[in-house]
Amino acid sequence: MIVLALDTAGVDCSAAVYDSGRNTVLGEASDMIGKGHAEHLIDIVDRALAQADMTLSQVDRLAVTIGPGSFTGIRVGVAAARGFALSLQIPVVGVTTLEVMAAAERERTPGRAVLAAVDAKRDEIYLQSFAADGSPLDAPRAASVADAQAFAAGFDGEITGSATPLLKADAGGDHANVFPISVVARLGAAAADAGKPKPLYLRGPDAKPQAGYAIARRV
Repeated sequence: MIVLALDTAGVDCSAAVYDSGRNTVLGEASDMIGKGHAEHLIDIVDRALAQADMTLSQVDRLAVTIGPGSFTGIRVGVAAARGFALSLQIPVVGVTTLEVMAAAERERTPGRAVLAAVDAKRDEIYLQSFAADGSPLDAPRAASVADAQAFAAGFDGEITGSATPLLKADAGGDHANVFPISVVARLGAAAADAGKPKPLYLRGPDAKPQAGYAIARRV
């Protein structure tokens, strides 16, 4: 099965072409852009396909990160993946950024349970724990820093993600949130088809409508 994986949930805009039968990434492209995923994604996809020497018509499945992450970026990726899937008449699956982070950590520390934790600011952490075999031990959730610290204190395993310094006193090094596109592709190939993917938002958007400045509608 040939999988086209997309990630626009963070600062990167990434795509990969993956052959699940050979467990091989045939082509990938990624740019750290911060914002502007909508303007860059098609070029990124074209670069990944060109490296794989393939066309969109040869893709059997789409996989896309659904969050948590950037509200705008997630919408761009999910909309693009659903659009590609509709035009190609192939299935599309969603992969959470938390399971991507946990899978990447398991590659570094096999045989260990993993707690994926993202610093969501405003005294909140997005987190989810996974067993050593990758199966989820709980659901993705937003928790206060205090509640997340209490959970982490009793967790027997590795901690990964930008919230690691908040949960582990002796944490050192770089703990940026990274969603390797090759991992997204592998998880997407193994995921069950659960219908159209939807963005995973663990809290509402920061932007709020300014109702007090609304202009009265004249009939």
